[in-house]
Amino acid sequence: MTSPAAPARVLVVDDQVVVRAGFAAIVDAEPDFEVVGEAGDGAEAVTLADRLRPDVVLMDIRMPGMDGLTATNLLTGSAADHVPRVLVLTTFDLDSYVYEALRAGASGFLLKDAHPAELLTALRVVVTGEAMLAPAITRRLIDTFTAAPAPQVVPDVLDTLTPREREVVSLIATGLANAEIAARLGVATGTVKTHINALLRKLDLRDRVQVTIFAYDAGLVRPKPPLS
Repeated sequence: MTSPAAPARVLVVDDQVVVRAGFAAIVDAEPDFEVVGEAGDGAEAVTLADRLRPDVVLMDIRMPGMDGLTATNLLTGSAADHVPRVLVLTTFDLDSYVYEALRAGASGFLLKDAHPAELLTALRVVVTGEAMLAPAITRRLIDTFTAAPAPQVVPDVLDTLTPREREVVSLIATGLANAEIAARLGVATGTVKTHINALLRKLDLRDRVQVTIFAYDAGLVRPKPPLS
């Protein structure tokens, strides 16, 4: 008989004590999660993450001192000894840092007024290695927050992708889910998943959030101009 999997370890980071305690209580009540620590700013989060080695960090983005963006950079950077998944908390309409947080290595974001069930779903998605970024939210992020970056990816990197893989990258970056990509290409959803897994390996990327960022950096897609 196999033993049950250990609960996923969660670090909750928010400068508001009541908000932080509320998130921690919701998460810790679930049998598949264990809140191993709480932090009130980014610097404390980095210190605790190094010591407690959480699987997921629930990270507020706006905090005094070291903010969530800087902390996410440090937690997910190549120099990090332990790399947790980071789920960013945001008010969305006010936080222009969301795109930068995703670029920094966050696995997605969640609205701070989300229902408890949405919070738990987001954590479960992230802890499995996927990105918590709904297609509609991807579209809004791209339309609202991306400034047109100059292509930063060398041609040799793009040359490792097949034409179909490039097409899949572009469709991911426009916010399409796997089923929508499959319908667009006239293939099975399983085929799309195979293409995604292959391009993640080739590009050494972690999830579809990073694929979206890659697509913009590579110039495969361009942000829409802001609405007037």
